[in-house]
Amino acid sequence: MEKGQEQTGRIGKWIKNSISARMLMIGFLIIILLIPLSYVKDIIRERQFNQKAVISEINQKWGGEVLLYGPMLKVPYKTYTVKRIYNQESKTHQEETLENIHNAYFFPNNLDVSTQVNPQLKKRGIYETAVYGSEINIKGSFIKPDFTEIDVKEKDILWEKSKLIIETSNLKGVSSLVEIQFNKNNYAFASKYETKNTMSNNDVYDLDESSYDYLNLHKLESKYLKKTDLPLENAVDFSMKMNVNGSKQIRFIPVGKETNVSITSNWKTANFLGEYLPYNPDKIKEDGFDARWKVLDINRPFPQQSFNGIPNLKRYAFGVNFMIPVDQYQKSERSAKYGFLVIALTFLVFFLIQTMSKIAIHPFQYLMIGIGLTMFYTLLISISEHSNFLSAYVIAGISVITLITLYSKSILKTLKFPFFIGISLTALYTFIFIIIQLESYALLVGSIGLFVILAAVMYASRKIDWQNG
Repeated sequence: MEKGQEQTGRIGKWIKNSISARMLMIGFLIIILLIPLSYVKDIIRERQFNQKAVISEINQKWGGEVLLYGPMLKVPYKTYTVKRIYNQESKTHQEETLENIHNAYFFPNNLDVSTQVNPQLKKRGIYETAVYGSEINIKGSFIKPDFTEIDVKEKDILWEKSKLIIETSNLKGVSSLVEIQFNKNNYAFASKYETKNTMSNNDVYDLDESSYDYLNLHKLESKYLKKTDLPLENAVDFSMKMNVNGSKQIRFIPVGKETNVSITSNWKTANFLGEYLPYNPDKIKEDGFDARWKVLDINRPFPQQSFNGIPNLKRYAFGVNFMIPVDQYQKSERSAKYGFLVIALTFLVFFLIQTMSKIAIHPFQYLMIGIGLTMFYTLLISISEHSNFLSAYVIAGISVITLITLYSKSILKTLKFPFFIGISLTALYTFIFIIIQLESYALLVGSIGLFVILAAVMYASRKIDWQNG
């Protein structure tokens, strides 16, 4: 019994007096503290998942993102194929002419889209998302369809079977009847509930989010157009209005030979996205934005007609994103990645103080200090869900710095060392906050900051007698 106590006392004395032993002990504690840090990261990911699930549910019930494609003029036409049939009785081949019906699709000569978007916030619990109501006014003109590309005769064009087509990603959010005034008559659109991907065999794209092929487009089709309304001799004007409830974003495809789009809203955090950006420099205003686009046919890599089905042009859409810039979870996750650095540098400060002042610090006290540092991240996550990230960071930082400073006073028995520790932690958390806020210069500032920290540690440890460790 006495021998065991003597052995334990020798180990404790060795840890207390040996620099190498203290370094091994501190390294072991840092590795142990990586376990609660990993749980903190799991909590952040779980809260992110919950947030996305709630936002997705709200958006699904209100109405998804709006992507509008059209209007297009669909004109059927005939083609003929000759089939040779062998006659067993006469032992000869006979030719039979087969008639085939195809559809050609023609885009407007001019397309003007004017949209007023009125966003509003929807909340569920601690999560919120932006939805909107929109009024979309569309007008333009069609010129006579050109069939010379496929050499179809006039008598084989079925003008009396012509229709107008619009495709949209959001039928659920449409809140008014959809009609178009085409020349002298009005035509109502009816949904065909087609959700197939409109990609043609000759236009294969990678199915990634950047090309927006994850969206299904629903087809709206008019009744047969009167032949007197068709642009057979002169250009024909059209106009229509749609009221649509949506979320996330609103986008349009520039199918006009000249497409002009304007989107106005009182939303102050607009994010313009897509293949084309607004041309007006004064688009952002104090009370919202007024963005304008102008796209010519020469600016896009597709023609004004298609004879192989409706082409997939979703990748050429452009518009505005109305998502709330919620990034507290991303920032919390980024700050948690520096948890190892914070714990290691704090332990290093205590180690240097212990080594130079000969003050004894028990491993349990190191462990308590490390757990206190990990508490910073749980405070940061929980407070940021009910406040902005800056306020949460300041409150969590002040709480943890005060806790560790007061605890270190009871360990170190003086005022100068706890004061130095408080200043060091304040500088360290400030440094990390600056890195989190930066994007382009984060690596540069982080590298310089770590270099300065290394230089300070080398300077502070220059008088330590490592030979007696």
